Amino acid sequence: MTLRAPANGIEIAYDTFGSPGDRPLLLIMGLASQLIHWDEEFCRLLAGRGHYVVRFDNRDVGESTHLHDAGSPGFGGEAPYLLSDMADDAAGLLDALDLASAHVVGVSMGGMIAQTLAIRHPERVRSLTSIMSTPSPQAAPPTEAAMAALMSPPSPDREAAIARALETWKVIGSPGYPFDGDRIARVAGAGYDRAYDPSGVARQLAAIIASGDRAPLLRELSLPALVIHGEEDQLVPLSGGIATAEAVPGARLLTFPGMGHDLPRALWPDIVGAVSDLTAVADAAGDLAPAAER
Repeated sequence: MTLRAPANGIEIAYDTFGSPGDRPLLLIMGLASQLIHWDEEFCRLLAGRGHYVVRFDNRDVGESTHLHDAGSPGFGGEAPYLLSDMADDAAGLLDALDLASAHVVGVSMGGMIAQTLAIRHPERVRSLTSIMSTPSPQAAPPTEAAMAALMSPPSPDREAAIARALETWKVIGSPGYPFDGDRIARVAGAGYDRAYDPSGVARQLAAIIASGDRAPLLRELSLPALVIHGEEDQLVPLSGGIATAEAVPGARLLTFPGMGHDLPRALWPDIVGAVSDLTAVADAAGDLAPAAER
């Protein structure tokens, strides 16, 4: 069941998996993507490894607040908000859930938001996992094919939206793994039914472009960090993951051959295992630290 909470002056839609007494794990989705793009089975795998999993809709997608009054910026136009505002949304959700801190996992734009959350609110982030992301768009420019898929015109109806999703993921998905068209179509249809808002997506994209390079501030972080990236990613190429891992002190870089800009089901055990190992080690280290350092 989708719940709602006030956060940073807006309303955030979210749901949870697992026990509130387990290690809190905040999942942050990417551009144009809703909480349902975190597959329920994937979330349950994380919950089964001792996590209290929270997934949510970013502003301007799904059932969270849409900033309709801000209009629709053109490509490269002025951004009505930045990734820092979206990071503050995430911090506000932690407040609403009475979570002093959480392990944070973000994919694509969600990885950028997670990085920004760790920069702006380091005391709220127990560990950082950045997946298929980058410190800046300049560090990992998309291929021409991926950019064309990203910038294709908005769909006029539900069936066109599903067709567009299928074509997009054929371009940016994982060439080394089976193409799960049925799942893509099902999630695209569900996303259209929850909220279809191309203007909101344009505002999110403007926020990415306007938010600049996080690498200098990432170098100041001191926290357990994991960077996961596909070696065949066309939308955010591997250079973005390498740049992230090089920027965050001590970050582990984990790459997968054949993985593109998605999370192939066959890799879920590896990804869940890597995230779970990180959160367990981070919390064990936190328990050993003096109270003033926690």
